[in-house]
Amino acid sequence: MNMQHKNGVKAVATNRKAYHDYHVIETVEAGIVLTGTEIKSIREGQVSLRDGFAAIRKGEVWLQNVHIAPYHHGNRENHEPRRERKLLLHRREINRLTSKVKERGWTLVPVRMYLKHNRAKVELALVRGKRQYDKRKDIAKRDADRDMRRALKGY
Repeated sequence: MNMQHKNGVKAVATNRKAYHDYHVIETVEAGIVLTGTEIKSIREGQVSLRDGFAAIRKGEVWLQNVHIAPYHHGNRENHEPRRERKLLLHRREINRLTSKVKERGWTLVPVRMYLKHNRAKVELALVRGKRQYDKRKDIAKRDADRDMRRALKGY
């Protein structure tokens, strides 16, 4: 998934499963506090967002359960793959997200990690879980759209 765009953004990892499991309400971009070997692994695309989420504690946002593989050229000072990482957001954004997560029971999930002008960024989504019937409805709609495209293509 190494796509370099003209605006200096290179996608490193996406969490497509999040769009299947959750209703995405809105997204926000955040910077990540990293160590030297972590940014090297991210540049190589060695990231998994699958089970990740963000927690807000004491006015700070923490990215949890995101796997950044140990850097293969690293030494014993290499990083812990699933350690908590602090996210960088403006105070007003943190306050707004905190109120939404507390009052409405929403969750923060990383949907995309990318390099923007050589800085690692994560796109956090404010999400609400989908019910099983919602997932089935989405799958049925996707299948119907695919069948329609297939029929039109051969027409």
